[in-house]
Amino acid sequence: MERRVVSKFAAFGIGLLALALGVPAAAQPLPDDLVFLHDVDPSIQQDIRYAGANNFIGRRLDGYDGAECIVRRPVGLALRAVQRGLRGQNLSLKMLDCFRPGRASRDMVAWAQDGRETAAERRYNPGFSKRELFRLGYIAERSGHSTGAAVDLTLVDLRAPRGPAFDPGKAYADCTAPEALRAPEASVDMGTGYDCSDAKAHTAARSITPAQRKWRETLNAAMRRHGFVNYAKEWWHFSQAGMSGLQAYDFPVPQYRKD
Repeated sequence: MERRVVSKFAAFGIGLLALALGVPAAAQPLPDDLVFLHDVDPSIQQDIRYAGANNFIGRRLDGYDGAECIVRRPVGLALRAVQRGLRGQNLSLKMLDCFRPGRASRDMVAWAQDGRETAAERRYNPGFSKRELFRLGYIAERSGHSTGAAVDLTLVDLRAPRGPAFDPGKAYADCTAPEALRAPEASVDMGTGYDCSDAKAHTAARSITPAQRKWRETLNAAMRRHGFVNYAKEWWHFSQAGMSGLQAYDFPVPQYRKD
């Protein structure tokens, strides 16, 4: 197909016209080293939690215009290999967060320092104030997620019923409570909810049941087999080894569009 070159001034005019007509501008293409996980393995489930209200802040974070998993290409290929290895166990990966715009991390910082703390927010850090999240290593001002090399994920048992949907108006128990009482995850029981800032969420925590520990070990082993390293304070957080020093990005997560 012939490529036509449009000057930056013409492109600017087109953008203004689109805004004037109420037409959404087309999403910018991803940097060459990033891909939509849908294009690598559409069988991997996605529940990008910062694109909605089911997260520790209780609203969509700045920069999550789309609920899409974007990763570095090698990360996506490794996740596809993990998924293939899980199929024989009737399991699937479910992505909870992937590429995170820098502006979303700044949104977390502002939230943690706003001086307010609701009961719904305390469900995710029941043992201490949200002001302590940075000092204790649960939130970072600069996240490896912004490079596309870090992911948050869990496991889904494909034989199990889906379970109830998240209800933003319901007063759930905190993230360390038994599975039936805390906010539903539609995944296996890992002993805590996602984004639970508590010692019980540490990958090697002793305060969980043997069944919960087995699920964590299953996830950890599957990810480790394909070059991922777990963050010890969060059973859900993995990054690919050997990818330090990568460029971080700060563009909004777009809606997925199949070309």
